[in-house]
Amino acid sequence: MRKTSLLSFFIYLISLLPFWVLYACSDVLFVLLYYVIGYRRQVVYENLTNAFPDKTHKERMEIARKFYRFLPDLIVEAIKMRSMSAKEVNKRMAYRQPEELERHFELGKDIIALTAHYGNWEWGIHKISVSTKNPALIIYKPLSNKTINEIYNRIRSRFGAIMVPMKQTLRKVLEYRNRPHISVFVADQTPSYTESDYYVQFLNQNTLVFMGAEKIARKTNAPVIFCHIDRIKRGYYCCTFTTLVENPAETAEHEVTDLYNKFTEDIIRNKPELWLWSHRRWKRKPKQ
Repeated sequence: MRKTSLLSFFIYLISLLPFWVLYACSDVLFVLLYYVIGYRRQVVYENLTNAFPDKTHKERMEIARKFYRFLPDLIVEAIKMRSMSAKEVNKRMAYRQPEELERHFELGKDIIALTAHYGNWEWGIHKISVSTKNPALIIYKPLSNKTINEIYNRIRSRFGAIMVPMKQTLRKVLEYRNRPHISVFVADQTPSYTESDYYVQFLNQNTLVFMGAEKIARKTNAPVIFCHIDRIKRGYYCCTFTTLVENPAETAEHEVTDLYNKFTEDIIRNKPELWLWSHRRWKRKPKQ
């Protein structure tokens, strides 16, 4: 408990630094991660090679460099979440097509919101919390480091977000079924073999994917929207909402999951440096 409190306080102190200081730290961190340490270099290069076999080595290396340039910004921005005000959240992340949210809420519907490890998905939690009066359930996969997991769940819930461990998702969604709410899934994570057996072609590779969001959407008939978080410039993002499926109960099995993964893939291909290439996304291979 004492360790958690001390680390939380340390993060808070760093978060009080102005953005220009944090981004100066990010510049130094980029040099360390990219040139000195080579953080997960092999994972990043292998992922890029498999995802973009049609690109030249030089083009893939340029994507990698841009990714490593973006990653330290993501780290310091995650720290800044600890003390950001609601006003600053709204200033630094704009909404596009927010009517895609509002029209569903006005009809008294729940919403399944899907996003990816793209852009600044962490700031997206703060933004949805300060932008809607409806409950926001944030579905997450608990980290193995319980200290960091506890600290960042506190940070993520500062503006009222309700953090829901993945295994408790259905129970929590049903708990709020009589009150229009939004359930947010960062759905491009890697399931274990016991959690899923469904593969899609994603970025040129057989990819094991979660089916949980689709199952809940089809069970509750909650419309499914995609939250595309793009970076406008350093420290500024926008989130565009697109309805993928109006009535999931009418869809075929795997249809929602396939739509989500295709939409995610198109976004990544358009601006690849904003995706988390250091993630071991393809560690689960199809069983023979």
